Amino acid sequence: MVADTHVRRGWSRQLPAKALAELERSDVILHAGDLVIPEVLDQLGALAPVSAVLGNNDAELVGTLDEEVAIELEGVRVAMVHDSGPRAGREARLHRRFPDADVVVFGHSHIPWDAAGVDGQWLLNPGSPTERRRQPHRTMATMDLADGRLVGTRIVVVDD
Repeated sequence: MVADTHVRRGWSRQLPAKALAELERSDVILHAGDLVIPEVLDQLGALAPVSAVLGNNDAELVGTLDEEVAIELEGVRVAMVHDSGPRAGREARLHRRFPDADVVVFGHSHIPWDAAGVDGQWLLNPGSPTERRRQPHRTMATMDLADGRLVGTRIVVVDD
């Protein structure tokens, strides 16, 4: 899964080869917003089925993407939203917003987050594979599911 790719037409920024290789092995790709251009959906969709949400920089995708998505993958209920709000109170806020979700995926901050939330809910922000901002690395995340449960998550460094 990825978020905050911020790919723009005419820019040299692209998804790193390490991220594309990881995504190519995915059964499903989740993008937690800020794709910026619809071509990113096409690029990812050539690798695996994609579910994505609208980010605050996705003006070209208004009407194409929803602000939040709730899907079931391998019997695991996954909710996704771009902006989870401030760090303080995040766990309780996301649990209130998505009380039935087993996993909540979010983006916006570019800060990787892989931690327990409230009442067994898991919270996952893949960071950004293209724009690390103040983080030490460009990142994405993986999630392994089996038998109706989350069996593992991993933040993956995709620096070239």
